[in-house]
Amino acid sequence: MSGADASLRDGALGRGELTLRREAGGLVLAGDPARYGKPLRVDFVEGRAAHRRRFGGGRGQLVARACGLAAGITPSVIDATAGLGRDAFVLASLGAEVLLIERVASIHALLADGLARAARDPETAAIVARMHLAHGDATHELAALVAASTVAPQVVHLDPMFPHREKSALVKKEMRLFRELAGNDSDAPRLLEAALDVATHRVVVKRPRKAPPIEGPAPHHVIDGKTSRYDLYVHRSLKA
Repeated sequence: MSGADASLRDGALGRGELTLRREAGGLVLAGDPARYGKPLRVDFVEGRAAHRRRFGGGRGQLVARACGLAAGITPSVIDATAGLGRDAFVLASLGAEVLLIERVASIHALLADGLARAARDPETAAIVARMHLAHGDATHELAALVAASTVAPQVVHLDPMFPHREKSALVKKEMRLFRELAGNDSDAPRLLEAALDVATHRVVVKRPRKAPPIEGPAPHHVIDGKTSRYDLYVHRSLKA
């Protein structure tokens, strides 16, 4: 289990607060339930991902619109802050080739495990075949990581960490776990700069609906949702 072994470099894991283990046929990241909630796992086959794949709204979903997926247009996407791969899976389910970049080794291990399990399921195998996983820090290595992949960087998608305002205690505990491992993404302006250098067509940044844009150039367009929005930085139009 080389992915799990590599994740021991993460600080919280090194202090023994969180552990990677096999549970119910998959890899999970677990800690004190009172602090972190249920064990965290990546599942593209069942649960939230399955429901969103079947009933999520297709190309009308906010992330799909922001990334430019429309009739006859399916750009390739670099998800430079992959997290649990939820947005990347939506984009791949709509036909996009997606490179997922994750810098936290333990989260990368969860993603690799989730992709491997989904590749064995007939309903998701074709989708995850369009998802390509890389381990690295996009803030400092984005150009190199993209150059080493087969995915063209037409669109770069960023979802930097931000204060979570949802009321669910479970969500708050999940975000607490992420912050324990990844920090608060204080380098988001540098990440945006790197993304603007690499993207050929646009950069899209997910933000809380009322939060200010990331420090740097002003976005050209904004797509608002109920609780979040996408700031769009456009180099050129996407075409069929």
